[in-house]
Amino acid sequence: MTLERLIEICNPLHVTNANYGIELGSPVLDSREAQDRSVFIAVRGTRVDGHMFIEDAVERGASVVICEDSFYSHEDVCVIEVENTKTLTGIIAQEFAGNPAKKLQIVGITGTNGKTTTATLVYQVLRDCNKKASLLGTVSKRILDDEFDSKLTTSDPIELAKDMQKMVEAGSEYLVMEVSSHALDQHRVAGVPFKVAAFTNLSHDHLDYHETLEEYANAKSRLFDSLQEDAFAVVNMDDKHGSAMLDSCKAQKVTLSFEHDSAYILENTANGISIIIDGQKIESPLVGKFNAYNLGEAYFICKCLGLEPKDIVKALSEAKGAPGRMETVSGSGEHGPLVIVDYAHTPDALQNVLSTLSAVKDASQKLTVVFGAGGDRDSAKRPEMAKVSELFADKVIVTSDNPRTENPDVIIADIIAGFENLDKVASVTNRRDAIEKAIQEADDNEIILIAGKGHEDYQEINGERHHFDDREIASELLQLKVGEGQ
Repeated sequence: MTLERLIEICNPLHVTNANYGIELGSPVLDSREAQDRSVFIAVRGTRVDGHMFIEDAVERGASVVICEDSFYSHEDVCVIEVENTKTLTGIIAQEFAGNPAKKLQIVGITGTNGKTTTATLVYQVLRDCNKKASLLGTVSKRILDDEFDSKLTTSDPIELAKDMQKMVEAGSEYLVMEVSSHALDQHRVAGVPFKVAAFTNLSHDHLDYHETLEEYANAKSRLFDSLQEDAFAVVNMDDKHGSAMLDSCKAQKVTLSFEHDSAYILENTANGISIIIDGQKIESPLVGKFNAYNLGEAYFICKCLGLEPKDIVKALSEAKGAPGRMETVSGSGEHGPLVIVDYAHTPDALQNVLSTLSAVKDASQKLTVVFGAGGDRDSAKRPEMAKVSELFADKVIVTSDNPRTENPDVIIADIIAGFENLDKVASVTNRRDAIEKAIQEADDNEIILIAGKGHEDYQEINGERHHFDDREIASELLQLKVGEGQ
């Protein structure tokens, strides 16, 4: 990348000290990552303004600064003033990485719930059909079959471009990625040409950031507004926000509905689900109506990518979906209660899982739920989660989730305020103790849902992440319970 090309991409308002002979280093958003010849992009974030760290970036070696204010000047630094750095960062990052996004067929999946499962299903189908596919999402990054930790649902534009570059170098032809509302609002996927975009659903979540459900929906719709005419938009029309996703969409539209189309559920039991979609019968080990939507969207996405329906159906019948999503804890249900771990951390997601378990359990089985709510996040959903759990569970234990910088007992009190009757409700602040209480008090004919963290293997308290895996804890406590009973 030359400075001349960089300036051309930026379409700047003003440029000072343009030394076209300089060699450019890598772009950075964090001044602490700046090195010799770095290009520092100053972005105004929700909490921190990157313009405050321009001098720090320059002291560390940055030779180019891209910013929205030209107050800074330095005889050895090229300052490129632009209207909006957020909208340019993704485009610049892609150019520095060799435009890897243009070498991939990219699927973007957005929505409150179901993103991870749908994305994982599509990835699993592609891999099963011998396609060279990679995955970016909440649970993990996968470059072909190699797995890496994922910190955000959608990475910042520079990390995203670097990941795509690695995928192309590894031989990937497809990329399936989750796209969060935060990422869309912050233009993290600017410059990414999506081949297929899919909308799962929209419900109460992230209102601490978006403030209103309308703003939340508007952020989601940006993914579809960006699609070109040769792309595809796969949308769940049974969600009341589904039609809004297509209002300004130029892409080819593919809609899914179990309420109005020919798609329907044949069977939904504790052993799996059977659906008819696009005239095809799909039998899956996944459980619940919400997974019918995930399966349906995964089918249509893969069809839009050119896969044969029969191959998609075969692959979906064997796909297990994402870890931490309705995942049965190893060893449970054999000589003790059936313990299931799920990521459900919104009222809608919790209702989906609890209503499913309530519908498929035997009449004699009791249903217990252990859950909490994240700190420093939308507090309005806390009492709503209480109402949902009270509706479906026979017993409720409220505990900590990721309290972050909040007092966990205050979060629990917010949840408790949503119950009408506390007779079947207990609160245990320590999450391990709460899981232990649920398992120790359960008989063999009981289902325990541990909700909120799913695949996460940590608990975040006062800015620090401590190792904590619901699945590990539950498995250990189940073994102890079985041992005591022998």
